Amino acid sequence: MEAILVSACLRGVPCRFDGRHKASPESARAVDGRDVVSFCPEVAGGLTTPRRPAELVGGDGHDVLDGTARVIEDTGRDVTAEFVAGAHRALAAARHAGCTEAPLMPRSPSCGRGEVYDGSFTGESRTGDGVTTALLKRHGIAVRAAPGL
Repeated sequence: MEAILVSACLRGVPCRFDGRHKASPESARAVDGRDVVSFCPEVAGGLTTPRRPAELVGGDGHDVLDGTARVIEDTGRDVTAEFVAGAHRALAAARHAGCTEAPLMPRSPSCGRGEVYDGSFTGESRTGDGVTTALLKRHGIAVRAAPGL
């Protein structure tokens, strides 16, 4: 059976910044019949639940990995190291399970694919990938936004 890495919040784990989950019937159907590895890179990187909202500032996840952008909480606290550590742990979990695909949480500073919040903390988004998505893509894992969100 094919293994896939899925954002833990999409599987009903209350690990989002606000202490909630984002499980939906659409995301459940999308992974039905597959070996699912649920993973929250932010928690794996050492952040608590709940936690302050964080957004990418100065670029996207690729820029964070290249050292030219940061992940900043709405208080100004820099949590880049935690996001990068969590991304590496997500990659290790995906490799260990043999995952080649990852449906992840849209717009997230970790898991967003193609669109992320813009760093203004106003709910606006822009083109780009989250930190975990960027790392997974660099290692050949196909990342897609989870359906229904």
